[in-house]
Amino acid sequence: CQAVEHFFFWSEIVVFGFDEHPAGGYKKIFETCGELNEPIPAIVVGVIPEWLSGSLLRLGPGLFEVGAEPFYHLFDGQALMHKFDLKNGHVTYYRKFVKTDAYVRAMTEKRVVITEFGTAAYPDPCKNIFSRFFTYFKGIEVTDNCLVNVYPVGEDFYACTETNYITKVDPDTLETLKKVDLCDYLSVNGVTAHPHIESDGTVYNLGNCFGKNMSLAYNIVKIPPTQKDKSDPIAKSKVLVQIPSSERFKPSYVHSFGMTENYFVFVETPIKINLLKFLTAWSIWGTNYMDCFESNETMGTWFHLAMKDPAKYIEHKFRTSAFNLFHHINSYEDDGFIVVDLCTWKGHEFVYNYLYLANLRENWEEVKKAAMRAPQPEVRRYILPIDVHREKQGKNLISLPYTTATAVMRSDGTIWLEPEVLFSGPRQAFEFPQINYSKFSGKNYSYAYGLGLNHFIPDRICKLNVKTKETWVWQEPDSYPSEPIFVQTPDSVEEDDGVLLSIVVNPGADQRPGYLLILNARDLTEIARAEVEVIIPVTFHGMYKP
Repeated sequence: CQAVEHFFFWSEIVVFGFDEHPAGGYKKIFETCGELNEPIPAIVVGVIPEWLSGSLLRLGPGLFEVGAEPFYHLFDGQALMHKFDLKNGHVTYYRKFVKTDAYVRAMTEKRVVITEFGTAAYPDPCKNIFSRFFTYFKGIEVTDNCLVNVYPVGEDFYACTETNYITKVDPDTLETLKKVDLCDYLSVNGVTAHPHIESDGTVYNLGNCFGKNMSLAYNIVKIPPTQKDKSDPIAKSKVLVQIPSSERFKPSYVHSFGMTENYFVFVETPIKINLLKFLTAWSIWGTNYMDCFESNETMGTWFHLAMKDPAKYIEHKFRTSAFNLFHHINSYEDDGFIVVDLCTWKGHEFVYNYLYLANLRENWEEVKKAAMRAPQPEVRRYILPIDVHREKQGKNLISLPYTTATAVMRSDGTIWLEPEVLFSGPRQAFEFPQINYSKFSGKNYSYAYGLGLNHFIPDRICKLNVKTKETWVWQEPDSYPSEPIFVQTPDSVEEDDGVLLSIVVNPGADQRPGYLLILNARDLTEIARAEVEVIIPVTFHGMYKP
C-alpha cells in the first residue's frame, strides 16, 4: 500500500488520508528500548542491489528515563547507536548504547547524574546537606551524551552532540572507545553536529568561543585528513577564521553551517544563549540548557561570509527577517553570488520549545494544536552578492536569471535579503535534508531529500527539485521514517542516480515493526525493505559507511 505522489504532494496526501494519526502510533518511537546482544537477521522483501554493500549508522535517544527519573526533552535521552549491515543481499540489525560518562554514571547511580538539554540533574539525595551544597557549586559539568550524529575523522569515527565532547566509536562492533575533549586542541566551547567533510577527508566545523576582550565570537575550525605518520588528525586541528558575534555575551544557537568551494556561510539567528545565565545556571536548583535560551526580538537574522583560502572574514552586513535555522541544505557559488538553501522556521520563538517529550507523546489532536502555535516551516533560498558596491543603494544586487530572491543595499550599508520560497506547506516541514553530498556539496545542484514532519511527527520521505520546485513523496499509513540517506550508484552520471536509506517504524505491525527502507532516489519507489522483530526508537542523523 505504498504511496508515491509527484508534484504538489501536500494536497494529494489529503486524498490518501495518510496525514492523520489518530491511533497515536508515533508515541512508540519515543519509548525506551534495550540493547541487542548480537546482530539480528532481517527479513528482506524485494531485491537489494548487488552493489549496495556497507553499513547504515544512526544515532538517537534510546533511554528515556533512568529508574524513576524521566528525561523531559527530545534531545535528552541517552545515546543509542544503530547499524544496519548490508552484504550480498542480506541484512542484519544491531544496536548498542554509547557508553558515555552521562550514560555510565546514570546506570551506576540509577538516576540522572549529568544535566541534559531539557532535564536538570539533581544532587544525590543520599548525600548529606553539606555535600549536596558543595555539589551545586563545583561548576558546570557538560554532557557528553552524543545522541545527534556520527562522522569520520581520518580513519576513525566519532559520535557527537553539540558540546565540546565527541566520542570515538567502533563502526563495526559499536563499542565505545574514547571520550575526546575538543577544548584540549581548539579554542571552542562546543562545535556543531554537522561538520563539512571534503573528498580528501578534511573536516571543517564551527563553534562559539571567547574572542577579543572576552567577547563572544564563532570559530571555523579545520581538522586535516588521515596523516601519513598515522598520528591523530584531531591533534593537528586549528582555527581557520573567526566570525564576530552580534551580541557580546549572547551567542546564537548554531546547529549547522554552509560551505561552498571558496566560502563559509554562517547564519546567525535571533535564538540566543544567555551566557551569564548559562554560567550561573548550575548553581541554581533545577536549571538546564533550555532555560538558558532566549530570543532577541529585534535583531532579525544575520548572514556572515568568510573566505576559505586565504582564510578571511568578509565585512559585508547581510540582514533579513527573523527565523530559526537548524539545517542548511546546500550552498554554492554562481557568477559572483552565493546561493544558500535552508530549512527555516519563521519568527524568533525557539522551535525546540515544542519538542518536549510530553508534547510529542500527546494524542494526535493535541499534537496538532501545539503545532498550530509553533513557528511555521519553509524551505528558502537566499542569495548573497560577493562584490558589493555602495553606489547601488536601493537597487536589487542580484542578477541571476533563475531566482526571485533579492539583495538590496540600504543607506546604513546593510544588505537586506529577501528569499525565494522553494517549498512551503502549513505545519508540513521539509527537514533533515540530504543531498548527493560526495558529488554536489558546495556545487550547483538540483535535488534535495528530506524527512517530512507533519505537525512535528515524521511521517513521510520527500524529494524536492530546488530548480523547478517539483516534489515527490513516499508515505505509508501509521509509518514513521527517519532522515533519508542518499547512496550513489557506482559510476553514476545523473545527480539522483542512487538509493535512499531510511529506518521506518510501523508500531501496529503484527510481527516486524521496524525496517530498513530502500527507495529509488529518482522517483521514491520502493526497491526493498529489511524487516526486524523489534521497535526502533527515533534517530536523528547518521551516515552510510561503504
